[in-house]
Amino acid sequence: MDAALASRKIIHVDMDAFYASVEQLDDPSLRNKPIAVGGGGSRGVVAAASYEARKYGVRSAMSGIIAHRNCPHLIFVKPRFERYKAVSQQIRVIFHRYTDLVEPLSLDEAYLDVTENKQQLFSATKIAEKIRAEIFETTGLTASAGISINKLVAKIASDYNKPNGQKTVPPEEVLNFLEVLDVRKYHGIGKVTTKKMYALGIFTGKELKEKSVDFLTEHFGKAGSYYYNAVRGIHTSPVKPSWIPKSMGAERTFRENLTSELFLEEKIKAVADELEKRINRNKASGKTITLKIKYSDFVTQTRSKTLPFFISDKSMIIEYALQLLYQDKLQNSVRLIGVTISNLNTEERKAKSAKESQNKLQVQLELPF
Repeated sequence: MDAALASRKIIHVDMDAFYASVEQLDDPSLRNKPIAVGGGGSRGVVAAASYEARKYGVRSAMSGIIAHRNCPHLIFVKPRFERYKAVSQQIRVIFHRYTDLVEPLSLDEAYLDVTENKQQLFSATKIAEKIRAEIFETTGLTASAGISINKLVAKIASDYNKPNGQKTVPPEEVLNFLEVLDVRKYHGIGKVTTKKMYALGIFTGKELKEKSVDFLTEHFGKAGSYYYNAVRGIHTSPVKPSWIPKSMGAERTFRENLTSELFLEEKIKAVADELEKRINRNKASGKTITLKIKYSDFVTQTRSKTLPFFISDKSMIIEYALQLLYQDKLQNSVRLIGVTISNLNTEERKAKSAKESQNKLQVQLELPF
């Protein structure tokens, strides 16, 4: 393993059941009870579940009906995203007291490169402890953390002692740590891939490591090389402090299914308005417009168009989204419509961000982990 990469000190901080924990914090009557943030009706979806609800098999992205079936006394709470954003901002302020190399993944998790840090602390383990303590003192919420030589191992480690815990995997323990893991614990190996690996007799990292890159590529395509490197602790992606999205989108789920393109036109205009705000916040524009249509039978259809120029204006987004809407007949009644803009004008910004991140990375082999 490259010495420079092995000496990096990366922390992955993951808030514990973030949305649900915020609701329980703000409303004491919800504490120690199974709650789900989201909708519990026939069209509702769970956005987040408390640990009390997870004991009953309630998970995010689960339909409200199934969640209630699993846990009849489940309490549904409407999401308050402005509140979650405000708390997330408090947490990011704490991160930046230690390093400016912070890569947010979402409102509730982020990577931090503390190889060189503002507090001049040698131990990444101690830094993670201090960050978690400050988060609790400031917000009243708990966080878990993983500490290791790269983002891949740190993310796996952060889930190891959840909730309200942390795990450090120092350089000399990375390979052993990865070998004994069930393959389903690896980031990037989902349920479908896990089943396929099990069928091939690959249950642990050790068994995955025994397979050649040719074997893995043959069975898993381009992802095969990623799995080959992952089990060897090889992951070179730096922490990117200025996260730049590859695409931006917005969508709406309807209370009642819509059966005509005419009804969908107004919905597309509302979605385009929201999308334009996101584009402007990111100072971006894009060439590819994609219309997403989810039918009442949950079949999803996408229609895309790539333009010879960049657009960001709402009127142009609407114009091309409507072209896509009328490109073909609807297959069924529609429950959701979405519009995404991609092929963004952000490639130079990405390259600059990655270069700056690499320039700030300093090797400190003599320091303890």
